[in-house]
Amino acid sequence: MIENLHKYYGYLFEEKLLEEIAAVATVKEIKTNDVIINIGSYITTIPLLLNGAIKILREDSQGDDLVLYYIEKGDTCAMTLSCCMSETKSKIKAVAETDAKLLMIPKQKMSEWLSKYKSWQEFILHSYHSRLEEFIEAIDTIAFLNMDKRLLKYIKDKALVNNNDTINVTHQQIANDLHTSRVVVSRLLKALEKKQKIMLYRNQIKVLDL
Repeated sequence: MIENLHKYYGYLFEEKLLEEIAAVATVKEIKTNDVIINIGSYITTIPLLLNGAIKILREDSQGDDLVLYYIEKGDTCAMTLSCCMSETKSKIKAVAETDAKLLMIPKQKMSEWLSKYKSWQEFILHSYHSRLEEFIEAIDTIAFLNMDKRLLKYIKDKALVNNNDTINVTHQQIANDLHTSRVVVSRLLKALEKKQKIMLYRNQIKVLDL
């Protein structure tokens, strides 16, 4: 485990902290579309993402999801940190965008390391800052962008976190993530294809100007 820690977090954390993480963390491997955290659940561990990508979603009263942002290797989720600190139920859902590997750290270590290691404190503050910027971007996208621009941004973001200009996704999955209808998504995808922004295949989309 310590080798993986050095690979992904060696540039952030001092050796003593890496050793403590290795001593208390458990490895969790997840598959694409696995639900890692559900709305209403209590969070008892802090995830550090070693590889892969996870999407963070909100859910409305009808059970429909809206993608807020993605976390990638080397990241953690500010919402889980907040829930751990306040001991409140999760207000978000975390779903594996790709196969991924996580290090799960007991929540009591979070506050202990905040006072003990400056690098951990800086990592947590940076995580909060990054997620806040992504929240603002998500709000701006919903409030100010037309659906065609939201759709193109969604496709590009998905391609980036998958490290592939071709993504495997159905029109219905996109509709669910963007909180709209499949008919609207299909129409807008056709329009984007005509503008040569994307190429459409069966359950696949290739981004042409990533």
